[in-house]
Amino acid sequence: MPFKRLILQSIAAISLVAMLFSCQDNLNEINKFNQEVNVPQGVAKDINLFYTDSGLVKANLRSPKMLDYSNETMNFMVFPIGVEVDFFDKDSTKNTIIADSSVVYNTPYDIIDMRGNVKVVTSDSTILTTTQLYWDTRKAWIFTDRDYKIRLSNGTENQGVGFDADQDFKIFNSRTNTGVQIIEDDKL
Repeated sequence: MPFKRLILQSIAAISLVAMLFSCQDNLNEINKFNQEVNVPQGVAKDINLFYTDSGLVKANLRSPKMLDYSNETMNFMVFPIGVEVDFFDKDSTKNTIIADSSVVYNTPYDIIDMRGNVKVVTSDSTILTTTQLYWDTRKAWIFTDRDYKIRLSNGTENQGVGFDADQDFKIFNSRTNTGVQIIEDDKL
């Protein structure tokens, strides 16, 4: 009998060890799965953020929700339910950007991807609308390959597919377009 008991105890011990190793493998698989899923480091709701420099308000960002993925290798922030940003110049003039959603890719990329009903309104009344707009904040350059419409402060209207421009619209390169151009000529 003692021999049978020893065999049963050995079988029980081996089974227990096998179950522990089995559980460890499952735990490793679960941890690997959790690492593969992008989970935000933080979630913020009803944001009203002011950016200041030397005591002056430079920007005011408003959004119902922000997801912070700064824990990722390529860190970024997502504004999934809309975003509105006012930018203020030294003379307190305001430029506004509105979009249904936005992704901000931080350093080293410094690119902002705005999507859905994107509208830019500058302090001089220039209005740009498109479905997607990229903004390279490092180069102060905006661009899209989508349909767009723009109405400049001088009355010029333009619509087309694809453009790139400096963020002040002093340089505007349209790929294809039609529109009404206002040309001032002192000789007329």
